Amino acid sequence: MENIRFVIITGLSGAGKSQAVHSFEDLGYFCIDNLPPMLIPKFAEVAAQSEGKINRIALVSDIRGGDFFSNLQEALQMLRGVGLGYEILFLEADDDVLICRFKETRRRHPLSSLGSITEGIKEERRLLAEIRSQADKIIDTSDLSPQQLKEEITTLYAPGSEEENILITLVAFGFKYGVPLDSDLVFDVRFLPNPHYVEHLRPLTGCDENVKEYVWKWTITHKFFQKLVDMVEFLVPCYIKEGKPQLVISIGCTGGKHRSVAIVNELEKILKGKNYRVITEYRDISKA
Repeated sequence: MENIRFVIITGLSGAGKSQAVHSFEDLGYFCIDNLPPMLIPKFAEVAAQSEGKINRIALVSDIRGGDFFSNLQEALQMLRGVGLGYEILFLEADDDVLICRFKETRRRHPLSSLGSITEGIKEERRLLAEIRSQADKIIDTSDLSPQQLKEEITTLYAPGSEEENILITLVAFGFKYGVPLDSDLVFDVRFLPNPHYVEHLRPLTGCDENVKEYVWKWTITHKFFQKLVDMVEFLVPCYIKEGKPQLVISIGCTGGKHRSVAIVNELEKILKGKNYRVITEYRDISKA
């Protein structure tokens, strides 16, 4: 099980565990919220038998489990017994911050039946003291925005380099069929010379060598493409810093068959050469 990264998220109620789970999901982790501790070894066994399909796991186990939560230490001992290494991420915040968060969300503290929110937080700190002492990483979210918490988790638990933590989808499309709704960036290349008006090129696509040669023989194509690459190379690191897990770049011509396809293919080469994860789609290439 040495190839499995297993993170157990726990901590104080209201400290940001739900936001942490979303961050781990964006990093490609298999996530489960509020899993009873005694099921943790069972799930670890399933992951070990997945033949590498589940190799990054983040599980939340906290005081919401009630009496079941007391079994966490036993579950951790079982993980050690089968040779599975794990990391404990503990989230906490100052009492006044936690109280404010509960009042803002109008949610009940899991231990509020003991009295006030303050008493619930105090009791929760006592119950979590042992697991906190075993934590590999403690994050105080008192002064962190959700975005800052995500950046911290990405720094600590990202599976690879920054380039590997964003998925870039390149879409070649035709404006006559509409702009892709999930686009983050849209570029219009209808100003480039159109192979559609060259009779022997019309039935071909931007993936064919003859069309590529036609599109790329013009000076304007090279000037545009250099400016496009400069802009994309500037923007992608900005999106990574902002914590964006996926970026959709759509490039459109009239029908989505010639110019947009040729440009997208070249942009794909550039981005893959910089180790970004890239998916290429030719949305309208087969349309008449």
